[in-house]
Amino acid sequence: MVADFEADEGWEEVVRIPSLRNPAQKKTRVHIKRRSKDDVVYILCRSEGREAKDRAIRDTHDTKWAADVDKLKRRVTTGRLKAAAKIEQAIGRLRERHPRVARYHAIRYDAEHHQVDCHALEDKQTQARKREGSYLLKTDRQDLTADEIWRTSILLTRVESAFRALKSPLMERPIFHHLQHRTQTHIFLCVLAYHLLTAIEHRFLQAGIHTSWWTLRQQLETHQVATIVLPTNDGRVLTIRKGTTPEPVHVDIYATLRIPVEVMKPVRAWRDSQL
Repeated sequence: MVADFEADEGWEEVVRIPSLRNPAQKKTRVHIKRRSKDDVVYILCRSEGREAKDRAIRDTHDTKWAADVDKLKRRVTTGRLKAAAKIEQAIGRLRERHPRVARYHAIRYDAEHHQVDCHALEDKQTQARKREGSYLLKTDRQDLTADEIWRTSILLTRVESAFRALKSPLMERPIFHHLQHRTQTHIFLCVLAYHLLTAIEHRFLQAGIHTSWWTLRQQLETHQVATIVLPTNDGRVLTIRKGTTPEPVHVDIYATLRIPVEVMKPVRAWRDSQL
């Protein structure tokens, strides 16, 4: 599989159409390659967007690695770390702390000159750069094309994103998958969350408003539910739980979704004072 990733032939570009919610959106290029082995279909993927992300992550780890190596070198050259065994232990801890980049560098203690030598392994770094932005999909569906498998995987990530956005407010976290019905509940909530998210975005699209669920969530964050606590002279406490006054942007969102501005009716409760 590694050789297939590095080979230049056999790749096909995925045609990505900008979202209707954002026609000016610029889609990053994605190339895919299909391979089969033992009734399993593998889809090799290269993504420009993921490549930039992987490179940024590796550069961050490289910077941290270089800083820690310099610290170790200074400890050795200034005499703060003298014993060879302790220096080797420090090198081992350094490798454990930076497993993502340590394999692309050779580092050793030169006992004769009492210094730590470190240099990049250019061949390994070149191979790592070639694989940036690459990932692998696997399925047993023989009836799907490489393009259909890739798009299905993207749809799954969207479903998972919707589930993450909604399961905490629904207080359905955590879900323990020790029993079959709990797994079924997890899947049902994923599908429900995705349908709800899609229905909300579709309602706005019908109204000619090009937006996304993420943007709506950001706008709705300031409309909250507050609890008012009112002590009385007879020692009891009145609590009133109600929604705050919606802002104009909230009113517009609720109007588009065709739901009442008053998202919840006030809930009043009496209790004895704890004092």
